[in-house]
Amino acid sequence: MSESTTRVNDKKNHISLESAVYIVGAGPGDPDLLTVKAQKLLQCADVILFADSLVPQQILELCREDAEMIPSANKTLEEILPLMIERVRSHKSVVRLHSGDPSLYSTLHEQIYLLAEAEIPFEVIPGISAFQAAAAKLKVELTVPGLVQTIILTRISGRTEVPETEELTTLAAHQASLCLYLSACHVEAAQAKLLQHYSAETPVAICYRLGWSDEKIRVVPLNQMADCTHQEKLIRTTLYVVSPALSQASARSRLYDPEHNHLFRPSHN
Repeated sequence: MSESTTRVNDKKNHISLESAVYIVGAGPGDPDLLTVKAQKLLQCADVILFADSLVPQQILELCREDAEMIPSANKTLEEILPLMIERVRSHKSVVRLHSGDPSLYSTLHEQIYLLAEAEIPFEVIPGISAFQAAAAKLKVELTVPGLVQTIILTRISGRTEVPETEELTTLAAHQASLCLYLSACHVEAAQAKLLQHYSAETPVAICYRLGWSDEKIRVVPLNQMADCTHQEKLIRTTLYVVSPALSQASARSRLYDPEHNHLFRPSHN
């Protein structure tokens, strides 16, 4: 879609929606981490098709009282797509509400392909991803000068295979800030692969249901990652952040160093 399907009335701060599908990232769970645009779409849309196992009730309470609410956890893609297509062709606006950000592990690719094939207009609204919420909760920067400058977002192979070139052992060799999604059920295998390249003392943040009322965050050495996961009985909705940036090492960016000159702060010598 070349142009946004939303029209904003600045005087009333209100969105007038076209008949279209709006694929919205709900963030990790905290309603305050929704984008302003996501909030407005939820308040205005005719239909909300939401991942009920992953989106908390507090976010759904932002929707119109008369909106049609359709949970999708028990539905296949073959059931979800016709629902969206039928509602849009009936001149309704549809919010397809995903947890986190739609660009990560959200089945976005197949949905937009089929919507485009059916000539249904759609728009994608980004959301905060769990790795961003985790860094904020931990009060860390995942790219520390002189320590680590790369973030890898990945998962271990399970029911969904990971390409051989993206196998966890290969990615761990970079010793970057590695954010591991959808892997709690395979935590022993993940730990073993990570230990091939990270030291046993490398800090790991185990983050469960970030932004929810029952959120848990535990920071342990890498060699205790599996044991802690089992002790806390974590199976789903768990993110692992493996990074030297979680240590107490101090470093300074050159960006604000008085000796570092750039376009907006030229040398005064």
